[in-house]
Amino acid sequence: MTYTFTLLYPKDKPEISVSDLLKELLIPRKWRHFLRTKEQVTVNGKYRYFNQLVYPNDKVQLKLDFIESQQQTYPASGKMPDIIYEDENLLIINKPKGQKTHPNLFETDTALNDCATYLKSSPYIVHRLDMLTSGLLLVAKNPAVVPILNRELTSKIFKRNYEATVIHPENLNSSGTITAPIGHNPLDQRKRMVREDGLKSITHYQLIQKNKSTAKVKVSLETGRTHQIRVHLASIGSPIVGDPLYNPEFDESDLQLKAVEMELIKPYSFDKIKVEL
Repeated sequence: MTYTFTLLYPKDKPEISVSDLLKELLIPRKWRHFLRTKEQVTVNGKYRYFNQLVYPNDKVQLKLDFIESQQQTYPASGKMPDIIYEDENLLIINKPKGQKTHPNLFETDTALNDCATYLKSSPYIVHRLDMLTSGLLLVAKNPAVVPILNRELTSKIFKRNYEATVIHPENLNSSGTITAPIGHNPLDQRKRMVREDGLKSITHYQLIQKNKSTAKVKVSLETGRTHQIRVHLASIGSPIVGDPLYNPEFDESDLQLKAVEMELIKPYSFDKIKVEL
């Protein structure tokens, strides 16, 4: 399979070498090597050596015919997803609460199975939402964009914001950052917990609305640990309403946590996307 990407180098950008342009586009080193040895980078229709410059308004085209993916295939569920944004490479859906992001073994009723129904082909996973969490989920349509999106995630270019309703608003400041490390809970394999030997975890929150018994907060993540928002808010004494694992006052209601904003740069371009629910 060959994937071809074309971009117009922005007129407000300074001149840059082909090599540095590919790095700025977050293209993996191995792929940059193939593009160079196969001479599959053209500028204005002609191959340009990696130490040569690209100028504003130059038309750059990349041909990738060496991409392999070991990702499993996802059979169609027969159910359509709630699509919020779509372009030639990306799909952003509104995942309902109570649905898994991806299947285990023979499951066919997850968000990625729904995406397979719509795409009529298997999607590629980029990130996950907890089953009980609803909201924006990004899916790749082809494997050529997955490493780019993964690098955007790790470099914090890809930003995700959430809204949560929590109890005990008296424990919250107007804004704050929680940095407690998170690891497995040895007593319950489903759960995570704050522990000294856990992984680095950083969560920012901002108070949106406050009343006597609950508060609504906007949450953003610097790291993406399993159950991170749920564990961190519980650790400061304000667990999320409807959290069966981390709220000791759980009352059988739905988890009040939703992914509401997503911001990223379209792969192989300099175009920003911002999507909100």
